[in-house]
Amino acid sequence: MTNQSGVAQLLATAAERWGGELAVVETGTGATFTWQQLDEAVHALARRLVEAGVEPGDRVAVRLPTSADFAVALYAVLRAGAIVVPVSPQAPEPELRQLLADCGARLAVQRDAEADLPDGVTGLTPHGAAPGDPVGRERAGEDLAAVSYTSGTTGPPRGVMLSHRALLANLEQLAQVEGALEHGDRVLVTIPLFHVYGLGPGLLHATSVGATLVLSERFEPQRTLDDCAAHRVTTIAGVPTMYTEFAALGQVELKRGLATVRRMTSGAAPLHPRVLTAIREATGLDVYEGYGLTECAPVVTSTLVTGYPKPGSVGRPLPGVELRLVDSDGTAAEVPLDPEDAADVFEVTGETGLVSVRGANLFSGYWPDGHHGPDAEGWFRTGDVGYLDSDGDLHLVDRANDLIIVNGFNVFPHEVEEVVSLLPEVAEVAVVGVVDERSGEAVKAVVVPAPGASLSEQQVVDQCVAHLAGYKVPHSVEFAETLPHSATGKLRRIKLR
Repeated sequence: MTNQSGVAQLLATAAERWGGELAVVETGTGATFTWQQLDEAVHALARRLVEAGVEPGDRVAVRLPTSADFAVALYAVLRAGAIVVPVSPQAPEPELRQLLADCGARLAVQRDAEADLPDGVTGLTPHGAAPGDPVGRERAGEDLAAVSYTSGTTGPPRGVMLSHRALLANLEQLAQVEGALEHGDRVLVTIPLFHVYGLGPGLLHATSVGATLVLSERFEPQRTLDDCAAHRVTTIAGVPTMYTEFAALGQVELKRGLATVRRMTSGAAPLHPRVLTAIREATGLDVYEGYGLTECAPVVTSTLVTGYPKPGSVGRPLPGVELRLVDSDGTAAEVPLDPEDAADVFEVTGETGLVSVRGANLFSGYWPDGHHGPDAEGWFRTGDVGYLDSDGDLHLVDRANDLIIVNGFNVFPHEVEEVVSLLPEVAEVAVVGVVDERSGEAVKAVVVPAPGASLSEQQVVDQCVAHLAGYKVPHSVEFAETLPHSATGKLRRIKLR
């Protein structure tokens, strides 16, 4: 324990400064909390956690949807000196059992205390009175605040150890960006709070400035747009699927629903330029894209840093975050510029490199022993491949482990996906590598056609032949109704493989 403030102090400060102001409104239930009411609910649950035997450093699963309940549980666990393990309330039983066993949690806060928990794990609801003195077990600094499990793109989910220092550092970095969240904002959060994107830039950031959280348990395009109008939302923390579905509602609805909005941000996956354009034409507003990952608590770059969105770019590092591109062995690569030949952007020949990050927002390694964390100089290699354009803005190419190698040539799925997406009949596409006896791997495209579209495998192949080198053209094309996504809308290629 250090003398520094911990994450739990964010709420105590908000209650002290803005006690009577609106902290949370739930769109589905209409329930509201002031900062003082939220603080009192947190105190009650923290006391119940202590009475249930929770000790400082214990891991406590928080298995709740995007709601005031989640906010209460998060701050209560931290106030009790324990470590939050956010878990999806929809997590299938085998995954839940694995996560709880891995982190050693013996208690889970969830709406139904008896539901779906393995032997040895006790359930506790977020509601209930527990009179007594305030619980003062808050930890800080390098103490762990959360163990947040990644989606496991290359294997089983891994627990990312996030200290109080890391989470608070990212809030400070975000606060230095012009146009960041402010007191008086009403921020729509309909992305999962159990994901670090909803938790950090959403819940924690709003608490740090006393902005009102408009929490929506699930995203439904028309209803969510109506909620934006009804609650006079000023800022939206979103993901590409949200904006894509907003754009499909048309200009009149967008202009009405987003009339009070001043800022929109998007993360977790690339946003199609068509969607950027549609929203700008309807509202006059831009959507600012960013890049982050759980290991960075989470935000690394944003187009908010430059103040202008650039299609295909995720912007520049936040103040206090260093970024460089390195070779696979960790040595710094030459800073790459836009190549004259666009086809060569995606070849790892010096123009691209692995994104490496350094800053106070970095994690403490993976649970339980901190392995594979930042190196001795503080750098963490993310596994994402990118390049810097002539302005110094970062463009992500793909995950290094999504690379497809055809006869020794590198194919990045995102490049092929961009070409296929140019077909108006395509709603969504994913490209993966499949085993091929002749070439080692071959390119396969899985396409979701637009509603009512008539699209053939040959049309997809012809489109790629016209724009790509032969070895990048899909060897096979499969059509599907949907593609698998993570909780924040990120494509899960491992499911397709």
